[in-house]
Amino acid sequence: MNLLAMFDQDLVASVLRSLIPILLAALGGMICERVGIFNIGLEGILLIGTFTGVAVSYGTHSWILGSLAAMIAGMLFSMILGYGAVYRKGDPIVLAVAMNILAVGMTSFLLLAIFHVQGVFKDPKIDGIPTWRIPGLADIPGIGPLFSLTPIGYLALLLVPVLWVVLFRTPVGLRLRGVGERPLAAATLGVNPQRYQLLAVLASGALAGLGGAQLALGNVVQFTENMSAGRGWIAVVVVMLARAHPVGVLGAALLFGFADAIGFRLQSFGLPQQLTDAGPYIVTLVVLILMSRRFKQTRAAQLA
Repeated sequence: MNLLAMFDQDLVASVLRSLIPILLAALGGMICERVGIFNIGLEGILLIGTFTGVAVSYGTHSWILGSLAAMIAGMLFSMILGYGAVYRKGDPIVLAVAMNILAVGMTSFLLLAIFHVQGVFKDPKIDGIPTWRIPGLADIPGIGPLFSLTPIGYLALLLVPVLWVVLFRTPVGLRLRGVGERPLAAATLGVNPQRYQLLAVLASGALAGLGGAQLALGNVVQFTENMSAGRGWIAVVVVMLARAHPVGVLGAALLFGFADAIGFRLQSFGLPQQLTDAGPYIVTLVVLILMSRRFKQTRAAQLA
């Protein structure tokens, strides 16, 4: 087995394909985290985005409408968390777990009810997201795939510096962070914490829904039951690992995207699919164990 043969330009392209849905969902989770809401419903929102994107793209023959519909569906679905946690003071963990379960059942039911199929829905009428190749730059060895992405891929990478500026260099970002860190103090300054929290949850739903559109229309152009396949949970870990910082989110998402891409490449060397598919989740478990140890050490140092 020539392991060095795996590290080529195709691997970079594969990493980027795996990265974009996770990055978008994680950026949405990061915004929620900044306002004090831990959103573990990203898995369900991603799944809703994949189904809606495929269904609308199939019906309208437009990837643009499909992607917009996925964003809107993600926002509407996230209202379960927004209304329940922000206005009814429900437990966001319980609500988000219920959302994830609901998304699996709802998409499976709608797949059978609308398209009369089970498992996989694939049709030539589904309009996939095109790849926008930048001439010249896309031919650069090594980094060429960075300049041969879908429009959503370019948007996802652009959002990292944009959100950094918004969070740390604008009054809106200051209010968002204030609501998450000191909600009572923010309220005394005339900021409505509930409004900012609801808007953050809606933004999170839009980004995760867009990630679902990229996964279903940009990566494969089809819908498969339970298509998110744990990517939303990985996005949650990315937010935790990055401590809700945009640049850290990009770095952590790259780590998991690389693990996912390596898994696919290893299949070509004869390794079982069941083993290679476990790669990103093994990395997730390792990261959680390391984070748990770091938390215990930090806690012990604070108590000492």
